[in-house]
Amino acid sequence: MADREDSVAIPEFSFLLQMDPYLKPYEKDFKRRYELLQKQLVRLEETEGGFDQFTSSYKNFGVHRQPDNSLLFLEWAPAAEALFLTGDFNDWEKFSYPYTKKEFGKWELILPAKHDGTPAVGHNTRLKVVVHTKEGGRLYRISPWAKYVNREEKSIVYDWVHWDPPQPYTQIHPRPKKPTSLRIYEAHVGIASPEGKVASYTNFTTNVLPRIKDLGYNCIQLMAIMEHAYYASFGYQVTSFFAASSRYGTPEELKRMIDAAHSMGIVVLLDVVHSHASKNTEDGLNCFDGSDSCFFHSPPRGEHKLWGSRLFNYSSWEVQRFLLSNLRWWMEEYCFDGFRFDGITSMLYHHHGIGTGFSGDYSEYFGLQVDEDSLVYLMLANHILHTLYPDCITVAEDVSGMPALCRGVEEGGLGFDYRLAMAIPDKWIQILKESKDEDWDMGDIVHTLTNRRYGEKCIAYAESHDQALVGDKSLAFWLMDKEMYTNMSSLIPMTAVIDRGMQLHKMIRLLTHALGGEGYLNFIGNEFGHPEWLDFPREGNNQSYHYARRQFNLLETDHLRYHQLYAFDRDMNRTEDQYGWLAAQPPL
Repeated sequence: MADREDSVAIPEFSFLLQMDPYLKPYEKDFKRRYELLQKQLVRLEETEGGFDQFTSSYKNFGVHRQPDNSLLFLEWAPAAEALFLTGDFNDWEKFSYPYTKKEFGKWELILPAKHDGTPAVGHNTRLKVVVHTKEGGRLYRISPWAKYVNREEKSIVYDWVHWDPPQPYTQIHPRPKKPTSLRIYEAHVGIASPEGKVASYTNFTTNVLPRIKDLGYNCIQLMAIMEHAYYASFGYQVTSFFAASSRYGTPEELKRMIDAAHSMGIVVLLDVVHSHASKNTEDGLNCFDGSDSCFFHSPPRGEHKLWGSRLFNYSSWEVQRFLLSNLRWWMEEYCFDGFRFDGITSMLYHHHGIGTGFSGDYSEYFGLQVDEDSLVYLMLANHILHTLYPDCITVAEDVSGMPALCRGVEEGGLGFDYRLAMAIPDKWIQILKESKDEDWDMGDIVHTLTNRRYGEKCIAYAESHDQALVGDKSLAFWLMDKEMYTNMSSLIPMTAVIDRGMQLHKMIRLLTHALGGEGYLNFIGNEFGHPEWLDFPREGNNQSYHYARRQFNLLETDHLRYHQLYAFDRDMNRTEDQYGWLAAQPPL
């Protein structure tokens, strides 16, 4: 037992305390977190044979073709009375293929191969799980482990599609080494085209990857990849956690896209959403087995009242299996290089950050308001990822300023590599909204850019997708507004508004790049001052795609000044690549 408990080195608090003596009163909290993590690692060793095997459960759950071409189906539905499989393969007959109940709420079905030796369920076959509840209800569900889902053109509900292509894509290029200076291009595949439509993985590979490479970014952060039934959710209301979104193309096309990025020396991060899940039932996780607590806490704890979504029960063994295996799946199957964890603040606290301001008082980060279940889950996820994939990159989106978020678990930290410096874009927007040029306080600006915890790496950004959304404005639009429509041509004299706007657009980004952190992030299109805002098709805009696109065509018109902003962004990144200020050690 003692040897197993040493699977993680004994925490060293001396470095944290040397940097920040005010953490001393909370040393017991750090030790408790570490002990909970250690206890979980011991349990995994004893019951599952270790975390490697536990997090490989995606190889068993869902559906898998066996060497003899039989198919093994496995689900976890503890509250169900019975499970059946139906689909195209049996003309949607509901009760001909029952699952067998196993221990711990698991259900199993084995379909032998056909007489000709081929699988009973072929590639691209639509399926559903029929769940009979103890109350006598009959539900039609998608497997939580479904690797591919899509919907028919006139349908609003997604179907589980068995994905087993005869010639699956195999990655050719190895993962690039972990960059010392991280320059991130935050991107959304669906908007990555000037055309008013949902763009594709293939379009991104052909038309966007070369731009990213030319601009000098060495990392792509992909949004909205995990399948989400509602496009306008920006990918943050996930319905199928193991399925790459089918609206952009096939899983094989996404694999080819990531492989192409690797061939250019670019690492790729997945924007992973483990903080909550869509409330959808027929094509989501919600009420999968007929209960309101299969993957989630029962209400009210299991509901996020602002997001309108479900909250995971991170203390559940099978929920941990599901989520940790989900991380392994994206790393193994698609060769992602790491993750940006969304909504960490909601996970860390029972109040989810709702109606709570963070002043920086350390009592806010410790005590009963902290959700230890989710905190230990994040420690476990980071420990496993960095053990199995030493070059894996994890980024936390946290507005609270949790101490030691980006310190190793062996120190009592949560183990992230970077945190987003979320105060910086807010400061720039505040200045542009409220201050005259002559009133800019350079001391205040520099303080905001450099105000971060020593020893914890930050990703700086002047603006991200949050600032581009409808209801807000990009920096370029704040600076130049309606004149971007009429005065961006070099064929006419430059106006004072355009002149000021372009120079400040450059300087804001350079200052942020140079002082704001140990990494830098830019949202797709903002590097050249993309005009207007981002708005996905929805009822409120008559399902229009007009603002759900990136107008790269503006760069191809030589007389427009957008290419000057593009060139500055490119040269800024290339200069950093030469001198490495992002990776430089901060002054003591």
